[in-house]
Amino acid sequence: MKTRTLLISSLLAGLGLLAAPVVTGPKALAASSPIETLDRDSDRTLDLEEVKNAASAEYDQLDKDHDGTLDRKEAGSRIDRKEFSAADADHDGALSKDEYLALVEKLFKKADTNNDGTLDTKEMRSKAGRALERLLR
Repeated sequence: MKTRTLLISSLLAGLGLLAAPVVTGPKALAASSPIETLDRDSDRTLDLEEVKNAASAEYDQLDKDHDGTLDRKEAGSRIDRKEFSAADADHDGALSKDEYLALVEKLFKKADTNNDGTLDTKEMRSKAGRALERLLR
């Protein structure tokens, strides 16, 4: 019996099933929060520089045809039509990187309700924080 239990435990550990408990619910969301992945200075908040660096990299990934702009198709569901139109300052039907980053900054400032220049977990859960997160992933 001991041999069988040891064998089963070894198999499960080899498959990684005994390595760590599975986290679900709000804790799982917190583990995959943008603060966890984008916080370069480990202060548990996001400043505008961290957010803009992430947004710039995301923009480059979204620009599939490498023409330096994002059209509605490339932006996908990250930006709704109304938001896209408002961000398209020159009304050319596409977002330049500057226009995209201006939208990111606008959402950052809207989410920063205590005006301390950083976003914490609570602020990232706000409507503006969630909209900002869509632009970063």
